[in-house]
Amino acid sequence: MKIGIIGCGTISGAYFEGARKTDILEIKACADLRMEAAHAQAERYNCHACPVDELLADPEIELVVNLTIPRAHVDVGLQVLEAGKHVYSEKPLGVDIETGKKLIETAAEKGLRVGSAPDTFLGAGIQTSRQALDAGKIGRPIAGSAFMCGHGPEGWHPNPAFFYDIGGGPMLDMGPYYMTALVNLLGPVKRVAAITTKGFEERTATSQAVNGMRIPVHITTHLTGVLEFENGTIVTTIMSFDMWRQRLPCIEIYGETGSMTVPDPNGFGGPVNVCPAGGDWEEEEIRFPNNARMIGVIDMVSAIQSGRTHRANGDLAYHVLEVMLAFDKSSETGEHTVIKSTIERPDPVPLGLKEWEID
Repeated sequence: MKIGIIGCGTISGAYFEGARKTDILEIKACADLRMEAAHAQAERYNCHACPVDELLADPEIELVVNLTIPRAHVDVGLQVLEAGKHVYSEKPLGVDIETGKKLIETAAEKGLRVGSAPDTFLGAGIQTSRQALDAGKIGRPIAGSAFMCGHGPEGWHPNPAFFYDIGGGPMLDMGPYYMTALVNLLGPVKRVAAITTKGFEERTATSQAVNGMRIPVHITTHLTGVLEFENGTIVTTIMSFDMWRQRLPCIEIYGETGSMTVPDPNGFGGPVNVCPAGGDWEEEEIRFPNNARMIGVIDMVSAIQSGRTHRANGDLAYHVLEVMLAFDKSSETGEHTVIKSTIERPDPVPLGLKEWEID
C-alpha cells in the first residue's frame, strides 16, 4: 500500500526508518508546512516532497500518517478522511473528547479507518506481559500501579514549549503509553477518581537549543488518580512533570496468586518479571520481536488488506483519550468520572513472528 506522511519533524525519522523494514507499505510522499523539512526527509528517504493539498489529492495514496502537533491531530485527520484516505495519527488522538468523537464518527460514516499511536504495546515487553497475564501466572488481577514521574522535558528537548500547552503535559503526552498498555492488559476502564494540580506557573528551558527560554504552563502537570477497570481491577496512577527524583516502578500488576512487573510502556522491549505467591521474582522468556515505531501502521495496512480489525485502532485511542481527560474532569468536579466508551482488548500478537511481521 502506498502511504503519505504529513509532518516531518523529529519523530518522523522513526516512522521513515520503520517503513524501510517492511515491503507491505511504501511511503510515496511527505508534506510539512515547512517545505524545507519535507524536502530534507524526502531526499533522505527517497520519496516525493509536496504541499499537504497535493499529497491529499494523490489517488495512489491510500493511508496518511499524521505526525503534526497534538492540537492539529483532529483537524488534519478530518482533512485526510475527507480526501477519502485512512488516517493513522501520532498520540494523542485529540485534545478534547468532542473533536475526538467527531473524527471517529466521520471515519465510520465514510467507511474509512482511524489508527493512532502509541504502538509500543505491540512490542515484546507489553506482549510478553499480556501473555503471562492471560496464562493466569498471577491469577485474577486485583490491583496495579502505573507511574510516569520526572521534571519535564525542558532540560533536554530542543522545542519544549508545546509540552506545556493544550494537548501536552504528562497525561496527554506520556499518558497514552501507560493507559494504552493498561487497557491492552486489563481491558476497558469503568471510572476514574483523581486530583490534579500545576506545580509551576512557568518553566525555564535549559536545553542547549533554547536555554533560558521562559515557558508559560497552560495545563496540569501533576495528576494523581485511581482507575477502576470493568473487570474490577483498581490501578493507582501518578503522571507528573513536577518530581525531581523518584524510585517508583513503571507498571506493576498484583493478582490473586502473584505479582508482575511490566516494562516501561514508552519503549517496545524490556524485562517482564513474575513473582508467584510465596516465591521469588523470575524473568519471563521473551518470545516476541521488539519492533519499533511504524509497527502500528504496518499492522493497520495488513488489517485493511485482510479485513480484520487493526490493533492500534481509533476506538482504542478514543477510549484512552476519554480516560486521560477524566483525570482533570474528576479533579474539577470532586466526583468520580464515569467512562462512557468501552472497547474490546486488541488481539494479542501471535507467537512465532519475525521482526516487522504482523498478523
